[in-house]
Amino acid sequence: MNKTNKVAWFFFVFLAIGVGLYPLLYFVFDDDFGLLASKSDELLANVLWNIGFYGHILLGGVALLVGWVQFSKKLRNTNLKRHRTIGKIYVVAALISGVCGFFIAFYANGGLITTIGFMCLAIIWLFSTLKAYFAVRKGDLQLHQGMMIYSYAACFAAVTLRIWLPLLSLVFQDFTIAYRIVAWLCWVPNIIVAFFWIKKRGLIIG
Repeated sequence: MNKTNKVAWFFFVFLAIGVGLYPLLYFVFDDDFGLLASKSDELLANVLWNIGFYGHILLGGVALLVGWVQFSKKLRNTNLKRHRTIGKIYVVAALISGVCGFFIAFYANGGLITTIGFMCLAIIWLFSTLKAYFAVRKGDLQLHQGMMIYSYAACFAAVTLRIWLPLLSLVFQDFTIAYRIVAWLCWVPNIIVAFFWIKKRGLIIG
C-alpha cells in the first residue's frame, strides 16, 4: 500500500468509526440535539417513530463500525472465522437499520423529494446486503464481494451526509433545501464510486 492509499485508508477508517459512534451523542444531549431539534413534539412522542429512529441510527452506527474491517485483506485473510462473525453482525445491523430507515423516511424533513431519496437509499442498502449474504451462502464470492462494496457504499451515506449537509446549508442558507439535496447527494456518488471500484477489481455482478 503506497503513501496515498495509506492516507486515504486512514481517513476512511477514521470517518467510519467517528460517525459510527456519533449516535451515542443522542443519549448525552436533550431532544434539541441534531435532527431531533427539527422534529415536532408530536412526532418526538410517537413510540413507533422513536423505535425507527433509534433503531436506524444505532444499528447503522454498528454497521459502520464493523463494516470497514471487512475491506482489510490482511484482517480478512488472517482469521476467516472472525471475518464471518463480523459479516453476520454487519448484515443483521444493516438489515434492521435499513428497514427502520425506510420507515422514518416517511417523516423526513423536506417533503416528498427527501422521502423518496432516503427510501431509495434504504432499498439499495437492503437489496445489496441481502444479495451479498445469499451470494456467499451459495459460494459465489465474486458476487458477494461486489454486493458488499455496494452495501457499504450505501451505509457510508451516513458519513457523506454529515460532510455535505453543513456545506450545503452554508451555501443555500436554508436547511430544508440543503436536506432535499443531501437526501440524494449522500448516496448517489457513493454508488457511482462503488461501481467503478467493482469494475476496476474485475468483479462481475451477475
